[in-house]
Amino acid sequence: MKKILTLSFISAAVLVNAQEVQLETLSVVEKENSKIIKDISNEQIKSADLAEALTKNIPSISIVRRSGIANDIILRGQKKDNINILIDDAKIYGACPNRMDPATSHVLSNNIESVEVIEGPYDVENFGTLSGKVTVNTKEPTKDFGGDINVGFGSFGYKKASATISGGTDKLKVLVSASTETSDQYEDGEGNNFLEQQKASGVPVANQYSRDGLDAYEKKTLLTKAVYNITDDSEIKLSYTANRSDNVLYPNTPMDAKYDDSNIYTVGYTTRDLGSLSKELNIDYYYSNVDHPMDTSFRDAGSMMYMTNHMKSSIWGAKIKNSLEVASSIVTVGLDTSVRNWRGKYLNITNPYIGDSIASTDTNNKAIFTKLEKSFGKLDLEFGARYDYTDIDTVDNSLTDKKYTDLSGNIFAVYNADENTKYFAGIGKASRVPDARELYSRKSTGDLTGNDNLEDTKNYELDLGFEKNIGALNIKTKLFYSKLEDYIYNTGTFTNIDAKIFGAEISGFYLASENLSIDYGIAYQRGKKDGNYTDKDLAEVPPLKANLALNYEQNTTTYTAEVIAVDSWDTYDSSADEQELAGYAVVNLKTNSKLSKNFALTLGIDNLFDKTYNSTNTYQDITYIGLGDVQLLNDPGRYLYANLKYSF
Repeated sequence: MKKILTLSFISAAVLVNAQEVQLETLSVVEKENSKIIKDISNEQIKSADLAEALTKNIPSISIVRRSGIANDIILRGQKKDNINILIDDAKIYGACPNRMDPATSHVLSNNIESVEVIEGPYDVENFGTLSGKVTVNTKEPTKDFGGDINVGFGSFGYKKASATISGGTDKLKVLVSASTETSDQYEDGEGNNFLEQQKASGVPVANQYSRDGLDAYEKKTLLTKAVYNITDDSEIKLSYTANRSDNVLYPNTPMDAKYDDSNIYTVGYTTRDLGSLSKELNIDYYYSNVDHPMDTSFRDAGSMMYMTNHMKSSIWGAKIKNSLEVASSIVTVGLDTSVRNWRGKYLNITNPYIGDSIASTDTNNKAIFTKLEKSFGKLDLEFGARYDYTDIDTVDNSLTDKKYTDLSGNIFAVYNADENTKYFAGIGKASRVPDARELYSRKSTGDLTGNDNLEDTKNYELDLGFEKNIGALNIKTKLFYSKLEDYIYNTGTFTNIDAKIFGAEISGFYLASENLSIDYGIAYQRGKKDGNYTDKDLAEVPPLKANLALNYEQNTTTYTAEVIAVDSWDTYDSSADEQELAGYAVVNLKTNSKLSKNFALTLGIDNLFDKTYNSTNTYQDITYIGLGDVQLLNDPGRYLYANLKYSF
């Protein structure tokens, strides 16, 4: 692996000094090692939850169901900081140590144009891409004046309204998008809402909701963007994203989110064709922050005296990268830096400060990276390398500051055998440092739950696959093997273990006729600990999952029937409080009809047969409530929805 990384640096350096020629930008990894979901704002309108949209469209992604909104994802058996999630190339980190506000919850589907998911450690431009990268691209402003208004309704009292307007000139384009939504508690397939699920699971009365009829959440968002074209070859982009969530219920954990407020600011400058030394130069800056108090005020024990854990997080980052054409290649070099802060304190209505849940901690990263894209006839190659220096500083003098240095890199190759067949392979190494919770978190009693002796996690991964078109059938097969060194794992306290995750995925589509098409995907992963463990299974590695969608289009109406099927979760880590879950299959139906030039109507039913099931296990990295086995949360039962869209 060290030889591979060194060769990446040497290759880039040699080509920088080689003869220059003109060529178009190559795109290797994006074609074969990624999945792009397009037109999300129009297609995924059932709810604002990005996690649901990703789960329905990508077989290797599974939802982590925590509530009616703000759910998390697992990608290839990993989640949290192991997945790098970017929103318009900006990072945002949730403030909640109990994952009430993952990064996917701070942008809503009605504001999203597309999402690109790269599986594996094949990204050197960003800090901490361990198991994959999820890049969320929000709507872009247009020169022509236009927009849309959406009004949506659904089961369990769901109501949503959103509006987008965009327009401008050749020089300046502006977009503004806003939304508001609210929902009651959903009911599972047996008709039980959150409180009734708590009672059925034997949750202690003190942890139950104090009354029935509480709303599940309220959510408001704003997205603004502006693009100013300085010249034909240069531009400045500005954006601001605001998310305001109130009274979000999390029934199988001890606390709920009183509110969850976040902001994302981005500034970007791009200039092209500066000469022989620059095909494209990008300078980007972002800042994001999250304010998240969670408390027990909705619970029976908190009706008179409630505890609050008020968490805050923020991060700013800057990047400069330059791409140039050298020796029939594209070479990119860049600098990347960021500072992430995380802090929190316990309090109650009589005491504004009981103690720190996380003492203020800064994670400072500085990095240099390079990337090379080159073609040799039918063979396309991409090399990448990155060097990171990270120091983590806490104001808690009883704990140890940390420093980490990491060299990461990858090689990805695509062999275009013919116009219908491609073979691809990749090998890479990436790392991610522990976060402030894993290092320094404390209980309200002051007891340390973090571990300031943690090492950073390293992922050594091999990927193989092929893509082939056989007439109207497209098939893509991927195999991967991931060796995790010093994997950060929660065994009651955070510790480093060695482990491996391996799996396979088959996906594609079949164009049965001009009107009928089928999308399919199936993914399997398995995780194992290395070493002497009573239970060697790795937690949070979902079982076999299959996605199947039948699409029929007639005139101005489309019909979709999809099935999401998951095998029984019978391989799990019982030592980490996971439990066996039954398999399930959920059928969803949707139709979209263009009523006129300006109006479109979408109708849908999710979980058609009102199945009662659990998509999410109970790994002890989350604090749960319940007696015996910690409380599972059933997923929503049958859900009907309608959306009317007016475009202008």
